[in-house]
Amino acid sequence: MARVNGKVAIVTGAASGIGQASAKRLAQEGATVVLTDIQAEAGERVAREIGPQATFQVQDVTREDAWQALFAATLRRHGRFDILANVAGVPGSGDRQDPERCSLEEWRKINSVNLEGVFLGCKHAIPAMRQSGGGAIVNVSSLAAMIATPPMAAYGAGKAGVCQLTKSVALHCARRGYRIRCNSIHPGIIDTPMGQTAMSWAGADLTAGRERYRKMVPLGVLGEPDDIAWTLVFLASDEAKFITGAEFVVDGGMSIY
Repeated sequence: MARVNGKVAIVTGAASGIGQASAKRLAQEGATVVLTDIQAEAGERVAREIGPQATFQVQDVTREDAWQALFAATLRRHGRFDILANVAGVPGSGDRQDPERCSLEEWRKINSVNLEGVFLGCKHAIPAMRQSGGGAIVNVSSLAAMIATPPMAAYGAGKAGVCQLTKSVALHCARRGYRIRCNSIHPGIIDTPMGQTAMSWAGADLTAGRERYRKMVPLGVLGEPDDIAWTLVFLASDEAKFITGAEFVVDGGMSIY
C-alpha cells in the first residue's frame, strides 16, 4: 500500500497507544516517520520495530524550543515535511478534576500537554509545511470535547480547545492559500495505556472498569488503537484533499445517545 508514499510525517506520543499505532500505519502506507515522545526507551523500540524508514527523537511537547528543534532537524534530514499527527496527551492524575476539586496545578499540568502542546505543534508546523508546498495536520482530540465530563473537567476543556484550535488553523491556512489542511479526530473509549488509566478509575480494578466502559459503547466493544490510526492515515493522505476543519468522531456509537 502507498497511501502516503513519499511523505514525511511526525507523530507525537508515538511510544504507545494511538501514537504508536499511527506511526506504524503511516509507515506501512509509505511514509517516512519521525516518532517523538518523552519515553525514550519505548519510543526507540517502536522505531526499531517499524524499520529503517522510522527514527525516534525525545520531545517534550510543552517546550517551544523542542518543537523548533524537531522541525529544523526533520527538514535538515529529510528535506521536506508533510504530515503532523498531534497525538501526545495525558489523562491527569485520578478522576478529581471536577470544577470544585480540580487544582490550578492539575489544570495547567493537563492542558500544557493536551492543548498547549497541540498549539505549539500547529504553530511551528505551518511554516515548515509551507516550505514543502503544503501538508496535513491531524490533531487527536476526544469525544470529551463534545460531551460533559464532570469528573474530568480539565481534560474535557483542553480537548474542546483542540477542536476549536483545529478549525482556526484550518481556516487560517485556507485563507492564505498555504495548501495545509487541519482536522481533528475524536476517539471514544480506546483500549490504550492511557484509556486503561481512566478505566481503572471507573471500577474496583481494571477488569471491572473495562467491562463498565464496554457496556457504554453501542457496538459493544472497546475501540482499538488502529481504529484511530486508520482514520488518521486517511486524513493525512490525498484521499482527504478536500477535507479541512472537520471533526471525525470514532466512538463505536457513543455520541448517538
